[in-house]
Amino acid sequence: MKAYISSLIHPFDSKAPPFIICNQLLRKQIHNIKLMDKLQKMISEKSVVIFSKNSCCMSHTIKTLFLDFGVNPTIYELDEINRGKEIEQALAQLGCSPTVPVVFIGGQLVGGANQVMSLHLNRSLVPMLKRVGALWL
Repeated sequence: MKAYISSLIHPFDSKAPPFIICNQLLRKQIHNIKLMDKLQKMISEKSVVIFSKNSCCMSHTIKTLFLDFGVNPTIYELDEINRGKEIEQALAQLGCSPTVPVVFIGGQLVGGANQVMSLHLNRSLVPMLKRVGALWL
């Protein structure tokens, strides 16, 4: 706990009066809450959401898998969009490791490339996509 609090305070000037540090911490927390709300909205608006980077070969593989199924996922390229780095950090806070590719189906975290490929190989991915209306056949 002490390390967590220390990590929150670290970027701030420790010589500043306590109320200024509290103010800075509060602003940081509000920013994090707004970012998590934005992330939740991005995830929940579409049936399949992929967070990706153009430079990541596994991201390309996962996107191709879904497109080959005939699924039209919403893809956020974190190396191209505004606040992509912040969104990547928010994904890490949700427990996504590695942070790309990350797939959400029906608003639920499926995971990265390993989890998606495991679902595909054990024939669970297609029924999951059908359940959320991302695949009709």
